[in-house]
Amino acid sequence: MTKGKAIIETGWNLDNSYARLPKSFFTSLNPTPVRSPKLIILNNPLATSLGLNVQALQSEGGIEVLAGNGIPEGALPLAQAYAGHQFGHFNMLGDGRALLIGEQITPLGERFDIQLKGSGRTPYSRGGDGRAALGPMLREYIISEAMHALGIPTTRSLAVVTTGEPVIRETELAGAILTRVAASHLRVGTFQYVANWGTARELRVLADYTLKRHFPDVEADERPYLSLLQEVIKRQAVLIAKWQLVGFIHGVMNTDNMTISGETIDYGPCAFMDGYDPATVFSSIDIRGRYAYGNQPHIGGWNLARFAETLLPLLHENQEEAVKLAQDAISDFPELYHRNWLAGMRAKLGIFNEEIQDGSLIEDLLGMMEKYRADYTNTFRALTFGIQEDTVLFGTPEFAQWHELWQARLGRQQESKASSHQLMRNSNPALIPRNHRVEEALEAAVKQGDYSVMERLLDVLSSPYAHSPKQADYSTLPAPSTCPYRTFAVPDIETLDQLIDVK
Repeated sequence: MTKGKAIIETGWNLDNSYARLPKSFFTSLNPTPVRSPKLIILNNPLATSLGLNVQALQSEGGIEVLAGNGIPEGALPLAQAYAGHQFGHFNMLGDGRALLIGEQITPLGERFDIQLKGSGRTPYSRGGDGRAALGPMLREYIISEAMHALGIPTTRSLAVVTTGEPVIRETELAGAILTRVAASHLRVGTFQYVANWGTARELRVLADYTLKRHFPDVEADERPYLSLLQEVIKRQAVLIAKWQLVGFIHGVMNTDNMTISGETIDYGPCAFMDGYDPATVFSSIDIRGRYAYGNQPHIGGWNLARFAETLLPLLHENQEEAVKLAQDAISDFPELYHRNWLAGMRAKLGIFNEEIQDGSLIEDLLGMMEKYRADYTNTFRALTFGIQEDTVLFGTPEFAQWHELWQARLGRQQESKASSHQLMRNSNPALIPRNHRVEEALEAAVKQGDYSVMERLLDVLSSPYAHSPKQADYSTLPAPSTCPYRTFAVPDIETLDQLIDVK
């Protein structure tokens, strides 16, 4: 199904290492062609870094590939099988509306999955149509690129094309396909699938593949599979701390949405917090707050415990010893997370060194912010630029006392005030993708065909630490509303759960 010279010159340099794994891990099939694809947005800098020709991607042949109507040279499209705990319940899953078309090898020798999301039905569609609507695909594009600019590990968005075909949800919507770029699509759920339905040999093959692809430095360790577990724990501790530091709420932290690479994946019911409240939930289906902002570290640990369970046969031939190794590794997560979070919070307050009272200083500030519903992003921005009067905390006795303690704390370090200010500038974004701004951009694009609002939003989000005048309007809060903002979208070894207690 390869299409001539235009596609070859696009710059695709695809390998298919995942397709060389056991056939039970995936199903090979081509995307379902669409009627009349149209390119809506292309990530030119990302395309260039991947070694792709931007002009060729914008051509008819290039768009055909982004829509799934053409298969580039060297591609072997496939849908990956995986499982997952969804809101705590274990299910067989898989790519129900996405296909991995191959792994792009960049000019620097890096390897990235190229996946089409919304490319048609697969054996894992579970009754779904395998398609995606334009709004959610543009939403993923905006949020994933904003996360990248914030310095948070994430999958990225190369392009969005419309299909010329409707998708039926509550109403008829315009269909679209997102091209997603990832270090890989290996998930905790991938290991759960193989551990539950595969063989011991297949589990070892998957673990060896993961080590070679993501953790080559520990591949030759004496206990490589224990090292694999430890490295995944470290990456997730870093990732979730970064989420917390910018007020990001993933919304659906199922085990199939936790990557082994440590990237944020699947931007469904995600959003950023305005007023600080650990109980904040945006997902309309998370009625009990399982994935609330303040619960994300705990759920991260819970998910990692599920990952550890899949590795038990590889950790030690003796089941009891394997469980002990897993317990010891998982028990490190709360401290690793807290250490990363505390270091990040110190930076947000301009603190370079460590003092034992820092935790209390930070918690006191967050307690005030919760009490007065202070905006999370704007409060830290106000502290950065010394404009505390712009916050609801200003004028309260407890804030005045806290501010005095904070200034005294800064005075006990060797670094200058100018250095602290620069550290805060680099650690506190001027803006985030505010929910009302994202909705504004999506409404203009989907309902009016006006993509200029989204383009302006993407422009200011691309440099969140610039603190430029043009970003000022995008830091304002939404108008007060009586309706909270909403987005749409059991293990045998229970002793592992007891170790997850992140405060």
